[in-house]
Amino acid sequence: QQKTHTHVQTLQHYTELHTTTIMSGSSSSTTAMDSNTKLILTAGIAAATGAMLTYTMLSKKLESANQSQSKSESTSDDIALTRKPSLIFEPPSEKVIFPHNHEEKMRRRIAARVGIEDDNSQPRNSVTVRVPATSANMGPGYDCLGMAVDLWSEITVERSDKFEIIASGEGADQMPLDETNLMVIGAKAAFEAAGKTMPPLKYTAVNNIPYARGLGSSSAAIVAGTIAGLVLAGHTLPCWGSESLLQIAASIEGHPDNVAPVIYGGIQLGIHNGTRWETERVPVPPGMQLVMFIPDSIGKTSTARGVLGPTVTRDEASFNIGRVAWLVHAMCSGNLDNLRSGVEDKMHQPQRGEKLYPFLYPMIRAAEKAGANCVYLSGAGPTVMALTSGASGDIFTQRENERTDLDVAKAMTEVSEQYGVKGKVLVTQASHEGARVVSVDPPFSSGNISYRGV
Repeated sequence: QQKTHTHVQTLQHYTELHTTTIMSGSSSSTTAMDSNTKLILTAGIAAATGAMLTYTMLSKKLESANQSQSKSESTSDDIALTRKPSLIFEPPSEKVIFPHNHEEKMRRRIAARVGIEDDNSQPRNSVTVRVPATSANMGPGYDCLGMAVDLWSEITVERSDKFEIIASGEGADQMPLDETNLMVIGAKAAFEAAGKTMPPLKYTAVNNIPYARGLGSSSAAIVAGTIAGLVLAGHTLPCWGSESLLQIAASIEGHPDNVAPVIYGGIQLGIHNGTRWETERVPVPPGMQLVMFIPDSIGKTSTARGVLGPTVTRDEASFNIGRVAWLVHAMCSGNLDNLRSGVEDKMHQPQRGEKLYPFLYPMIRAAEKAGANCVYLSGAGPTVMALTSGASGDIFTQRENERTDLDVAKAMTEVSEQYGVKGKVLVTQASHEGARVVSVDPPFSSGNISYRGV
């Protein structure tokens, strides 16, 4: 306002001066000036004054706006001031999805679907489920780490007019044939999840997984019964973000180290996050083989847990934390030479070796000397598991001197004979696949769409 007032005074002074000059000139000039000339001069001065006033007001308004913008920017986050312009559009109302956000991707995919799964929701009359053996703990991964083994059992469950269990194969004369059988418990849990009453069922089990030998026969029975019950009830479960089948199986078993690899295959690392069980796959290195000594005598988990103390020392806990991290890293990097240190343990193997399986550590040392990458007690025992390397394709087309499985098997057998422990050695591999339905009535396949023959 002060500047505007000064400009106006200047113009007024100029007008007065110019008018005085004209008026004080010769009398002929004064006489010649008519009223029109005075009007034009006055209009020009007025226009100049208006232009000056407009310019001054616009300048003040622009200056005020710049000051406001500067103040707003000074209060914003410092990171925003240095951030480079992004070429990627990010919707402000949606959470950013990264490559590892698998569960969020699936949640959005499900939310976008409008189809109804009616074909697979109908009850079935019979179903056959194939389930793998598993090797839990893998040394230091007590109750949280397990591996699916390429050794399979099959159970067929069908609607019937009476309850019945028919078993053949491994442990058929030792497994319970009443409703305490874990297949039955799993099926009951499935029908409860479906909100339906379980009808009388007939169970036919063909067991290739040794019973009570530390190879997950109980977890295989739980998962097989649960999957069979779900199929018969015509009920499906959510997986992404909940892993409902894992929740049912782990709640029966009490821990995820066996049931997770039975369900998903491969090597699984499982935890309880305070709300639910969850598990992630650990890669199986290529060329890895499993050489296991399976004693003829059984080893019950309850007995094997009974020899463990109620507490562990800080040194023991620290030792196992480091070893399980080392083991998982060796698997992820494919460095089989690091497996030997990775499977070392202080929480359960020394206690069980001392009180239950005196052949354990002599067998571990002999197998390692023969070329095994690592050796550990499978689950609660008594099976001893050795991991070897060098396999390529079908091993029966490969020269034996490129692998170490035969030498390791012989070394384990010699120790078993020295300790008078009867048993057998099985050479196989990890299974990347978990439990699956192999036949069902009525089938899932229809028309031109086929699901692996089921």
